[in-house]
Amino acid sequence: QVQLVESGGGSVQAGGSLRLSCAASGRTVSGFCLGWFRQTPDNEREGAASINDGDFTTYYTDSVKGRFTISRDNAKNTLYLEMNNLKPEDSAMYYCAASYWMCDAGNWYSRATFTWWGQGTQVTVSA
Repeated sequence: QVQLVESGGGSVQAGGSLRLSCAASGRTVSGFCLGWFRQTPDNEREGAASINDGDFTTYYTDSVKGRFTISRDNAKNTLYLEMNNLKPEDSAMYYCAASYWMCDAGNWYSRATFTWWGQGTQVTVSA
């Protein structure tokens, strides 16, 4: 079993920055694909970014490319999401997720790819 705990959410003004962290416990997530998803009350949970281990291939949804950076520190068993130039439309609950399998271009954004989920951290961006 893998337990995931997110932190770092908060309220910022548009143009501001936040850094989300996701601490994993229970077992190492080395070798796993790790991802960040986000969800608003009126929408489905969507993939924002994912990262493989090994070659550290990253994937981003178009709306965050150039503004968000996903990274991981296997020694700390931790996943990060650096969010810059935040926009009101980035407001959402952000969840981290872990998959035993590698991600690819066809599955990195799918909830079905990921087995373990955190409880989420809220990000609110005001105009």
